[in-house]
Amino acid sequence: MIRLLTLLLAIGLAPIALAAPDAPDFIHKDDVIYGRKHGMALTLDVFTPRAKPNGLGVIFVVSGGWFSGHEMISPAFIDPLIKRGYTVFAVVHGSQPRFTIPEAIDDLNRSVRFIRHNAKTYAIDPERLGICGLSAGGHLSLMQGMAGDNGKLASLDAVSRTPSRVKAVAAFFPPTDFLNYGKPGEEALGRGTLRDFRAPFEFHEFDLMKKIYVPITDETRIHEIGHKISPITHISKDDPATLIIHGDSDKLVPIQQAEIMIKSLKDVGVDAKLVVHKGGAHGWPDIIKDFDLVADWFDAHLKS
Repeated sequence: MIRLLTLLLAIGLAPIALAAPDAPDFIHKDDVIYGRKHGMALTLDVFTPRAKPNGLGVIFVVSGGWFSGHEMISPAFIDPLIKRGYTVFAVVHGSQPRFTIPEAIDDLNRSVRFIRHNAKTYAIDPERLGICGLSAGGHLSLMQGMAGDNGKLASLDAVSRTPSRVKAVAAFFPPTDFLNYGKPGEEALGRGTLRDFRAPFEFHEFDLMKKIYVPITDETRIHEIGHKISPITHISKDDPATLIIHGDSDKLVPIQQAEIMIKSLKDVGVDAKLVVHKGGAHGWPDIIKDFDLVADWFDAHLKS
């Protein structure tokens, strides 16, 4: 696993494993099961402020390159939120190379439903939830913000019937349009700029006759899925307030991805803001300081 984290850091898509604060000011509950699939548990960690919790919750998406794992949870990233009184839920999703982006999106929907359904347990307001993440975590945060739903009302499971929408989003250097990646018409579905990330784009489906999962190879269908997993294609006027922080020297996720997303949100009247980190690549050494901007954003849009 250490080798995996080293690889992720080298390619710039993993949250940096920073040291936790010397004197943690939170209560940490780890490996809370928010769902199950294929006989496995989906888990999240809960960080509750010891002093003056504000009754609001923020989901932190643990994802880099659509890899996700418990060992990638870093209290340092969420410390600014804890100090403002937020209860933070660090969500681990089904990770590539085993699971694809559509499956990760399903996991995030399930996590938000679980958190909202159990809001009383965590002493938070179920109608005022925020979500944030870096890179792939930012992409999944935007998908949750733009494509969260009102629940699967026909389900026998109470959690599944719970809405998965959020009220505010903050994302660092997220992919937003895989079919117009860096410029119009440039595809990045595990190809081109993202050719080193093929696994999360290896889409598949269950064949009812053969009783096996089979790869989707038809280019038209692949592009349809690429459209569906691009946050920009889900924008509507009732979307949550959205903040994107992006470096203008990012070669892996071009800042064009943030620019077109923010413009599209503003065009329909959504409160949206782009903060450009001058000279910033795909991450920067003092990125932790920018989490104060994230906390400010949630203060402005969750507390009202």
